[in-house]
Amino acid sequence: MKTPGFLKKGDKVAIVATARKVNRKELEQAIELLKKWELIPVMGNSIDLSHHQFAGTDDQRASDFQYQLDRPEIKAIWCARGGYGTIRMLDKLDFSQFKKNPKWIIGYSDVTALHAELQKMHIKSLHAEMPVLIPEKSLETADSLKKVLFGEKPIYQWKNSDLFRSGVVEAELVGGNLSMLFSLCGSPSSLNPEGKILFMEDLDEYLYHIDRMMQNLRRNSWFKNLAGLIVGGMTEMNDHEIPFGQTAEEIIWEQVKDYDYPVSFNFPAGHLKDNRALILGGKTKFEVDKSTNSLTFL
Repeated sequence: MKTPGFLKKGDKVAIVATARKVNRKELEQAIELLKKWELIPVMGNSIDLSHHQFAGTDDQRASDFQYQLDRPEIKAIWCARGGYGTIRMLDKLDFSQFKKNPKWIIGYSDVTALHAELQKMHIKSLHAEMPVLIPEKSLETADSLKKVLFGEKPIYQWKNSDLFRSGVVEAELVGGNLSMLFSLCGSPSSLNPEGKILFMEDLDEYLYHIDRMMQNLRRNSWFKNLAGLIVGGMTEMNDHEIPFGQTAEEIIWEQVKDYDYPVSFNFPAGHLKDNRALILGGKTKFEVDKSTNSLTFL
């Protein structure tokens, strides 16, 4: 996997909207944070645009993203917010210049569409908090992003839930938002998790939707040849008047319980107050035991 250049003081970071609309006022604290890190924030043309729920039309969002991709002085692109819409502009992008001079693409949730595309190019990217919500998140959320951008290799530790499988493995980390990974199946951007550690998180889904997505991924042979599975926040799940009967975590566990690779839930990433930065495409050591788990980027 190719690693984009790490940042140094004075580098420029573009903030662009790939999905739901966002205005400059909502980004003020993130802009100040970049300045505190001695980086130079650059506002994309998609900020303040509005087309229905989106930050401008698909063409406008794609044009802004393309412009920042092709500018050599921009060292990272920070996606302003999620929601929905990144996948609508994906086929409009030309990554030819980016492949020659890759930069960090930062975001999560709906930005999983971009992360999956970069996996196909063998280029690392950052699953991390986005500007619009970073003021509401833990200090560790922002600190983990800063450390990775400036070249530190993170080591994370967290406690198990009742569902886990012990083990130690070294492999590449891939994944992102479950709903987005599911939606990409069968497309040119579909992820291939074989031999890799798969990370998943999601927000505001009905439990039967979680089951349907897991059944689909199982039938696409996603789970039998994994190196490991890490599950982050399965946040604000919904149920019907007649309960589905399982939690999101139990639904996921049902599909992987008969294999032998390490599995852990409760990782601090996703739609959570504590949303740690993950290097997708990064080689990691993943350890699970009865008490504390760890993920070390190598």
